[in-house]
Amino acid sequence: MRGVFVDANGSLADIFDRLTMAGDPPVRVNRDPDITAEQMPALLDGAEVVIIDHTPLPTDVARRCTGLKHVVFLGTGARSYMNPEELAELGIEVHLIKGYGDTAVAECTIALMWAAARGIAQMDREMRGGRWLREDGMQLTGKMLGLIGFGGIASEVARIALGSGMRVVAWNRSPKSFAGVEFVTLEKLLSDSNVVSLHLLLNDETRGFLTRERIAAMRPGVLLVNTARAAMVDEAAMIDALKSGHIRHAGLDVFNTEPLPMDHPLTKLPNVTLSAHSAFRTPEASENLIQAAWEHCRRIARG
Repeated sequence: MRGVFVDANGSLADIFDRLTMAGDPPVRVNRDPDITAEQMPALLDGAEVVIIDHTPLPTDVARRCTGLKHVVFLGTGARSYMNPEELAELGIEVHLIKGYGDTAVAECTIALMWAAARGIAQMDREMRGGRWLREDGMQLTGKMLGLIGFGGIASEVARIALGSGMRVVAWNRSPKSFAGVEFVTLEKLLSDSNVVSLHLLLNDETRGFLTRERIAAMRPGVLLVNTARAAMVDEAAMIDALKSGHIRHAGLDVFNTEPLPMDHPLTKLPNVTLSAHSAFRTPEASENLIQAAWEHCRRIARG
């Protein structure tokens, strides 16, 4: 078995090299994170395994990757970058990595929530421009946080939020229980929550999940946080709700187009706090991620 890590940034490449063990299958690391999908066939050069961090792998490109049998995707959101079902028809299996950054993403979710509640990013921008902006923030102690989806990340968010004095409700597609969290209908969560945070996996069922109608059903003045996937939200409806004030503030780590273009409407709205799809980026999460990627490669090599 031969593999290629096609789009490693410097820190991930260093961790990957450091975690290499004697007897591991050969995996070449391409230390250029800015490759394009069209470069993939030449970079793989017949390798059976590709490790991908963030580069798209369209089906027509995968078809030209002679010998490719396995994709190890660094995370759970592979559907934003490729079509696993179409790749399976080509004989290519997609492997995901779950749970590596639950705490990191949860902490970023909480950070975006607090920043949105107090308008910190907006005050920072205004002060750098010489303006002394002072407005009332939202006090979150005693407020209701609604979690849409309840996996590992949401459970960490709930733990932190409960510890800070918030009330936490959740909706999940399958039955769940968690100490201190009340599981409610989606309709009740949307209508009652002061803060709504998305924690679903992106698939055919959840794409466009937060529709214009569901956004309209949210409590007026709600805070919206998304550290999951942008495609689950009707972006135009969200922007309209931000402009009208129905959504008081949004804290967003994920976008339909990444990197986010500088002229995108979201960059023009004062009541949006943006982070560059970095919720999972901590040294601890990166270590977990690369260790799991190596375990996939070792398992594949063992057959």
